Amino acid sequence: MNIIRNTVLLVLLVGLFIKTFGQQSDLEKGRVEAYRLEVTYNKTTHLIFPVAIRYADLGSELLTAGIAEDAQNVLRVKAAVRDFSEETNFSVITKDGQFYNFNVTYNGYPQTLNYDLHKMQQEGERVEQKNVQFEELGFNPPSLTETVMKTIYQQNKRYIRHIGSKSYGVQFILKGIFVHNGKFYFHTEVKNKSNVPYLIDYCTFKIVDKQVGKRTVSQEKQLAPLREYPMLEIISDESSASNVSLVDQFTISDDQVLKIALYEKNGGRNQVLEIENSDLVNAKSVSDMKIKISQ
Repeated sequence: MNIIRNTVLLVLLVGLFIKTFGQQSDLEKGRVEAYRLEVTYNKTTHLIFPVAIRYADLGSELLTAGIAEDAQNVLRVKAAVRDFSEETNFSVITKDGQFYNFNVTYNGYPQTLNYDLHKMQQEGERVEQKNVQFEELGFNPPSLTETVMKTIYQQNKRYIRHIGSKSYGVQFILKGIFVHNGKFYFHTEVKNKSNVPYLIDYCTFKIVDKQVGKRTVSQEKQLAPLREYPMLEIISDESSASNVSLVDQFTISDDQVLKIALYEKNGGRNQVLEIENSDLVNAKSVSDMKIKISQ
């Protein structure tokens, strides 16, 4: 009986080992390889990412880090403690959904202090995983959203010709409205035909009533763009530039319009586009454009 009992116990232990080993092997397939990084106390290390940083987490108090104020894609890192001996780490998520992991050790005299991760990716040293999901994008992976916006921008075609605004040598036009997976993509362009550069302060998306009587309270709803590509700051004299804005899908009634307002910094050459519901419901499907979407 003892022999049988011991045999059964051995079989169970072997089965448990095989199951556990198999689970670990499956987990290894999804392992995110870490970059090796050396930091020091007296000097700062800078990491330049391809796009803006959304999230950063330090593994311990041995490190101190911060996002550069005027360059949201640059992370500065340095040792908070001199000559620490143990290894620590930190992780970064960028706005395009890429996840980066770093294992960090101390070196009083590191050979390299500044790293361009975008250049490293272009040279094929590493391709990051774009599996991070952002709440505001719903079921759309950031990589999909990024690809759609870039493709619309690069194709740069004008499908809408009846919506625009023009004054003081500046023209603001809507080139197209696209829809995909519950999101609208608004493709706009600014043309500056004046000799004075056009500095963009901000752009708003608002749903407003078409006509408001004297005794009627105006109803207004502001929409927050989820993404913009690329970010526009200045339109030089005698030049033009376009960009794509991502907004949650919506519709409006026949007595409402969507107003896209562009405001000039320290100036009065503001521009407003008015978009009807008929323009929204006739938005061009991204699927029809045959955009190659990498997920």
